[in-house]
Amino acid sequence: MANDGVLKQPLSLAATDFELFELPTQFELNRAQLDAQWKALQQQVHPDQFALQGPAEKRLAMQWSLRVNEAYQRLKNPLRRAAYLCELHGAPLHAEDNTSMPAEFLMQQMQWREDLDEAHTEAALTALQADINDAKQQALQRCAQSLDVDKNWLAAVQEVRALMFIERFEEDLNNRLDRLEDA
Repeated sequence: MANDGVLKQPLSLAATDFELFELPTQFELNRAQLDAQWKALQQQVHPDQFALQGPAEKRLAMQWSLRVNEAYQRLKNPLRRAAYLCELHGAPLHAEDNTSMPAEFLMQQMQWREDLDEAHTEAALTALQADINDAKQQALQRCAQSLDVDKNWLAAVQEVRALMFIERFEEDLNNRLDRLEDA
């Protein structure tokens, strides 16, 4: 149903993603609620709703639709949501210029890389994938604890950076599995 180019509620470009979606500013989110809010916002701001309006209104609708979609993509992805929360609380990641990690984590990364290099069967790669999934889930739990319970933004930054490493490795592992399946 068209809204005739009138927003149902005033939206603010200064709103955080959480405010925009009317969700609590926390790591743990109800995905069904997030999805429902996204659909409701899209119905409100989608450019098709402004088809009969002038160019300025259409442009504004396009900007809002883009803003809503970007916020949705950030909130639905746990890693991006955690990084966003850290930044909201004054603890930016600085991932591009700060790659220091705890020695134990770096040793684990090296071991995974060696395991990946030595894995030549689907069974070996699948076993490594299970280990990576476990490590990722544990890091996500520590991240949730740091963000939602402890409010320790610096600890959360460390977990987010670890998750970034894990996701990059996970991508390499998945590419290796794909190549093995294609062979």
